[in-house]
Amino acid sequence: MSETSLRSFSPLRPEARPIGWRGAAVLIGAALLAASSFAEVPMVPVPMTMQTFAVFVIGALYGWRLGGLTILVWLAAGAAGLPVLADGTSGIDRFTGATGGYLIAFPIAGALTGLLAERGWNGERPVHALAAMILAHAICLALGAAWLSTKIGLDRAIEHGVLPFIAGGLVKSALAVAVLMLLARRSAGDRSAGRR
Repeated sequence: MSETSLRSFSPLRPEARPIGWRGAAVLIGAALLAASSFAEVPMVPVPMTMQTFAVFVIGALYGWRLGGLTILVWLAAGAAGLPVLADGTSGIDRFTGATGGYLIAFPIAGALTGLLAERGWNGERPVHALAAMILAHAICLALGAAWLSTKIGLDRAIEHGVLPFIAGGLVKSALAVAVLMLLARRSAGDRSAGRR
């Protein structure tokens, strides 16, 4: 078997880690997701939060199983009343209200980025990684708008729940790929140093 086929899809190598490490990774990832809910970047017409950036990077670094589980733990904490969702909100009403579709889309989109990363759409193949991130954002916007349309109608859901977030989604996709590339290069450098 070649060295390339033996290489982990992620510099974190979650598939080779013990169960305790994975449990800690879930908790750390959920905490990072909570922190990302408070991070906002001013943009026009709406500010950009870093939630989807964190969701997709965790998916790509953890893989679809561990990444999906981490996102579900974060959402469960929010549903249980911990202030871990956007702007420190929480509660079941966040899942039944206007933002419910986006929240439900997060574990699906995060798991998708993990699944694609496991198949090589990761930091070692940036064009593929970017395609994975854009696809995941499209899923979030589609599911979010579909749910929102039941509240305000399809045209308004697209106007208010899709169009304002396209530019931010592209920026976050590119940023996520840059992070994955940086980590992949560092991991490759560590492997090269280890062979000397």
